[in-house]
Amino acid sequence: MTSVRRRRISVRSCVIAACGAIALVSMAPTMSGAQGAQRAILATKLRSELHRIADETRGVVGAQVIDLATGDRIGVNDTLTFPQGSAIKIPLLIELYHQDEAGSLKLSTRVPVRLADRTGGSGLLQNLGDGTSELSLGDLAMFMITVSDNTATNMLIDRVGMDRVNALTRELGVPQVKLQRKMIRPKESAAGNENIATPTAAATIMAKIASCELPMSKERCGELRRLLEIPKGGPIEASVPEGVRVAWKPGDIEGVNTAWGLVDLPGRPYVVVGMVNYSDADDAMRALRRIADAAYGYFHVLARSTPYGARVPSQ
Repeated sequence: MTSVRRRRISVRSCVIAACGAIALVSMAPTMSGAQGAQRAILATKLRSELHRIADETRGVVGAQVIDLATGDRIGVNDTLTFPQGSAIKIPLLIELYHQDEAGSLKLSTRVPVRLADRTGGSGLLQNLGDGTSELSLGDLAMFMITVSDNTATNMLIDRVGMDRVNALTRELGVPQVKLQRKMIRPKESAAGNENIATPTAAATIMAKIASCELPMSKERCGELRRLLEIPKGGPIEASVPEGVRVAWKPGDIEGVNTAWGLVDLPGRPYVVVGMVNYSDADDAMRALRRIADAAYGYFHVLARSTPYGARVPSQ
């Protein structure tokens, strides 16, 4: 009897243990799902904030952020098409580096800056003498990105080819990004011929820079990114603490302001893109800064939080 009773107790204990294990297994997805639901609430709050910014801005606002840790995207009006101003110089830069690596041109090639190349708007090269200076294509790229030099940009368009830039954006899966004219062409702009993109497409390009999913080596991709990280001042840089790397390019034409950014926030890198049209510059820049601040606030919280929302001390 004693032996039988022990066997029964043993069997009963095993059943209890098994049931406990089953209970724990069945609880695990629920607990995980609960935390996912809480993260979803945070994402909804960011989406609501982007909508609030769009509603409170006099012009039309489009924006998208990408969580590079998860691939999640949050946006507002992010499939609308906006003129880009100088932000369109990013795909031109990518194609320049692509062609350099392919050997069809070289960043080291020096070209004279002539009177016929001079273009108004931002930049320094328009002040050079006629053929008195030579710059490498790499130098032109540096002027194009750091001070948004339009003369340098148009010289690069001549050598890289507008059609090649648009072929690149199609290959990257973002045909919505189109380089359709040179810089400072008022008649073309008045006729509606603009360089264009959607927030979603621009954000995709910045995410591909982050992951080096570009038609070039990772080393060359890193060089391109470091060029975009040279400080320029503006809403995305101003939204993050000193020392956080930001690769970005702003753009503006009258009535339009844009910004494409990649923020290397430790623990939670992200992309943030903002576009505003039908607006004055002050109103648009306030909107871009609010978009950048909202994105940083969201990812800063995620970077410092455990899956249960506890805060991890800053390093």
